[in-house]
Amino acid sequence: MLTIGLDADDTLWENEAFFHLTQDDFVRLLSDHAEAGTIRARLHDTQIRNLEIYGYGVKAFTLSMIQTALELTGNAVPGGTIARLLALGQEMLRHPVHLLPGVAETLARLQGRRLILITKGDVLDQERKLASSGLAEAFDRVEIVQHKTPATYAAALCRAQVAPQDFLMAGNAMRSDVLPVIEIGGHGVLIPAALGWVHEHADDPDHPRFHRLGRIGELPALIERIEAASWGAGAG
Repeated sequence: MLTIGLDADDTLWENEAFFHLTQDDFVRLLSDHAEAGTIRARLHDTQIRNLEIYGYGVKAFTLSMIQTALELTGNAVPGGTIARLLALGQEMLRHPVHLLPGVAETLARLQGRRLILITKGDVLDQERKLASSGLAEAFDRVEIVQHKTPATYAAALCRAQVAPQDFLMAGNAMRSDVLPVIEIGGHGVLIPAALGWVHEHADDPDHPRFHRLGRIGELPALIERIEAASWGAGAG
């Protein structure tokens, strides 16, 4: 029986929409200093540069907004603007958790299987969202990591005593939830979200262990098909 890994943000609950809304506020705050497209591009570039320093999550995003504001204004950004950026980050950290459609029903259908939540970002924020979601009891293990790489997954599976070939990971991000798992020998399932971060985009791999679904409710049937095919191959 496959062990199932699930991503959290934009797989189980809404997340990226709040980043987009906050970025819109950021653009309005800096509109006197650059065009909207330039502001968004500079913020994105700053986020990418800071990934190795701050990692992912709201706190890292807030620091990148402040840094971008300083750069765009030649370090002359008003203190009130800095205060507003900090307030925007705090609002994101306090935002209620909204489960995505079909999540509760899908986890109920997967009850009895071994489920592992593997999510990246700020530990305190991810723990808060998991506790608020009401889903914590559904998972046998929770892994909050800074980056999702093949080595990260291999270490998590080693701790869980799961062989990569017996593992399936489902999430909305190709670079984080799918490609690294396929690389170590597992199944990667992409469930695209309505909104996504361009940094996570990649082409679909031409690989038998890659699977694309339209919604999370299709996951239990996919798992059954994979296990049936594996059992049939073993019987042969």
